[in-house]
Amino acid sequence: MIIVTRSQATGEEHRQVIELLQQLAGSQRPISATTMLERRLITIDGNNLDAQAHAALSQHSAVERIVPLQTPYQLVSRVFQSENSRVVVGDRLGGQSVSIGAAAPVVIAGPCAVESREQLMEIAHAVKAAGAQVLRGGAFKPRTSPYQFQGLGVAGLHLLAQAREETGLPVITEVMEPEMVDVVAQYADILQIGSRNMQNFPLLQAAGSHLARRPVMLKRGLASTIDEWLLAAEYIVAAGNPNVILCERGIRSFDTHTRNLLDLTCVPLLHELTHLPVIVDPSHATGRRELVPTMSRAAIAAGADGLILETHTDPNSALCDGRQSITPEQLQTIVYETRLVAQIMSAPAVFEYVA
Repeated sequence: MIIVTRSQATGEEHRQVIELLQQLAGSQRPISATTMLERRLITIDGNNLDAQAHAALSQHSAVERIVPLQTPYQLVSRVFQSENSRVVVGDRLGGQSVSIGAAAPVVIAGPCAVESREQLMEIAHAVKAAGAQVLRGGAFKPRTSPYQFQGLGVAGLHLLAQAREETGLPVITEVMEPEMVDVVAQYADILQIGSRNMQNFPLLQAAGSHLARRPVMLKRGLASTIDEWLLAAEYIVAAGNPNVILCERGIRSFDTHTRNLLDLTCVPLLHELTHLPVIVDPSHATGRRELVPTMSRAAIAAGADGLILETHTDPNSALCDGRQSITPEQLQTIVYETRLVAQIMSAPAVFEYVA
């Protein structure tokens, strides 16, 4: 259940509502407060207040409305907010402003890992020339093997900031632990929480409660259900950060011909369930660069708000995930096709029946 307070309500009135709710619902039930849509929101799990308690809460002068919900996730639910959320990135750290969740799909591209200044700058300029709007690059890399390249760390963050300064592209990079949220937020326009950390709840709360409110791209877990994914997003929003982008990156399957199974059915399904933007990562989903263009077109046709693509000027020499990395030339074609498919999907259908 969500209690929406009036925009004119004072901090004292807001505190009174929380105290009243605790009295009515029981002091042991967890209650959280956040700000969203320029309104202060109070959330509590469940809708089981009796009619008398509901009436007492509704009559408080600071309460604008009470929204009962039948889903375990509340703030990210389409029932609570019917209009689509738009997440604006790049407007705070000196990059160009990009809106994710708007009419046109956004393409995020760049190397799996930041390897060197020369490598990153070359790719960053190529990504911009190809028409992508956001630069990706891993400074910290979670790897299955401890002997694989783990990224440059903070030095990689410095290079990403330099790439933004040179190209104007906002940057996204992964944060892996709660203690590093503040450091990464100083350099990155978007914080990526990877598949392995989707249910790292201290990390989700740290990204949600950080004062900078950096947008967070939350990747789906390797074997996570839709509800688990949305509840992970709820952690971030409930902690105070409404700027969440969902990213489908494929789930584990029994087949070995692709790295993962790209679940494109989740894209229209998520648009029914949540107001958050949804983007797709066909690079990690397929693990094969020759499949990335086709699945990129399919993702946009399914209604995705954008793509995140691993791109490298020399994929065969990449220190990380070269097999699934596309070239800048392939990226340019995908950007063009993405815009074309989006235009086709948004155009009014005109059919002429010929007998």
